[in-house]
Amino acid sequence: MIKLTNLGNKEFYINPDMIEKIEARPDTTIILNNGHIYIVKESIEEIINEIIEFRSKIFSLGFKRGD
Repeated sequence: MIKLTNLGNKEFYINPDMIEKIEARPDTTIILNNGHIYIVKESIEEIINEIIEFRSKIFSLGFKRGD
């Protein structure tokens, strides 16, 4: 899960596997596979970096377990 902030400054988490598309409209808009739309404060680049960090943690945990 990645942590994001909505325009009301409330933090929430999204499963990055559910993201279908991210657009700058000019606010950053995340569209999920189920059609839900979230407008967030983070830039597209920040979201991509969060996703990369999240996936890196998942892969490193797999290597530590020896799977």
